[in-house]
Amino acid sequence: MDRNILKHIYMRGETYFKERRDEFMLRIMPHIVKSYITHYSNEFWSLLINPYMEDIGTVGLNNLSTREKWLEETLLKIPTGHSILDAGAGELQYKKFCEHLIYTSQDFGQYDGTGDASGLQIGSWDNSKLDIISDITSVPKPDESFDAVMCIEVLEHVPEPVAAMREIIRLLRPNGYLVVTAPFASLTHFSPYFFHTGLSRYFYEHWCKEFNLDILDLQFNGNYFEYLAQELRRLPDISIRYAGKSISDVELLFSKALLSTLNDLSSKESGSNQLLSFGIHLLAQKKIV
Repeated sequence: MDRNILKHIYMRGETYFKERRDEFMLRIMPHIVKSYITHYSNEFWSLLINPYMEDIGTVGLNNLSTREKWLEETLLKIPTGHSILDAGAGELQYKKFCEHLIYTSQDFGQYDGTGDASGLQIGSWDNSKLDIISDITSVPKPDESFDAVMCIEVLEHVPEPVAAMREIIRLLRPNGYLVVTAPFASLTHFSPYFFHTGLSRYFYEHWCKEFNLDILDLQFNGNYFEYLAQELRRLPDISIRYAGKSISDVELLFSKALLSTLNDLSSKESGSNQLLSFGIHLLAQKKIV
């Protein structure tokens, strides 16, 4: 057979197999790889990620526990037998920390647990045990009625937080204690009674000076890394609710790896709470004029 004919046949064959190879790589191979990764994804990514993952700890889970620990310790500093108003008391969940005090609760009593069904809601709510039902900016009690006032996670739900502060300070006796916690940043919750995502340290420093209060303690709850971890832990629920999609096992593994990083960074952080935190805790004392 002529050499040119053999060369032509060879080149045609090479072209054919190259075309088939390209088709295989472009059209068929991705399906094989996807099928393999889908079938073995947990094992594959676990082997890849686990060596770089350390204990994720409780990073992002400490918002409530830290706040309640501070609140309990702070309320114990108020002398036994003193009177205290729980302004915006809700379901009286912190009455348990006031057994040594003469406790009075106040709330506007309109939230029912479901609100407008937007954002984060608690589902049910009991207003039946409140002592005073009124607007927080107009509490029907005389001036200087209480030795202490606490206002816990309330100011973000008040249209005019400064007016609320003015009113509860009116109710304080000279040398009385004001105990306040509120978010620094937060997601929409208890709407439609949600008016501010949070308050900064500068809010408290400014208005405590204006209202003649000495700040005895001002604490940040959490830090930048803790806050990111808190929201990352919400991702599986939020993705279903707002994107209609479940997080895959592979994506959960990567989330855990990131939580491990955030846990490590949180343990080493210094001052990131000035940038972002869960909230701020305040203990102040009313000056004698």
